[in-house]
Amino acid sequence: MALGKIKADTLEHSTSGSVDTKFVVEGSAKAWMRYNQATPAVGDSLNNSSVTDVSTGRFTFNYSSSFGNANYANNGCAGYPGSNEKPLILGYCSDLNITTSATDFQTVYHENTATDANNVSTSTLGDLA
Repeated sequence: MALGKIKADTLEHSTSGSVDTKFVVEGSAKAWMRYNQATPAVGDSLNNSSVTDVSTGRFTFNYSSSFGNANYANNGCAGYPGSNEKPLILGYCSDLNITTSATDFQTVYHENTATDANNVSTSTLGDLA
């Protein structure tokens, strides 16, 4: 059975008005993940082929579908829900791996000590290849 295609420039809802499909495509996260570094285990994700545990506090998010270039935007947070742990920082920087198919992330305490967080959330925005 062949699958059909629906093409539209605008989507319209009966009570909420309409939205330009270009806005939806360009403005949506193309990858996201909820990750427990301590286990390690992915709770849920989109466009995630796998996660590589590189070292304490550092992991690689491998994308199922590559981005068009490595100039995409990442954001996220990390923490220990329900505990009194110190604040954590989730980031990526120039010495970490950032390619069209993967991004390295690192979690550290505010004094720059690497640690595995049990609650990491990331999202990536950009154009897929």
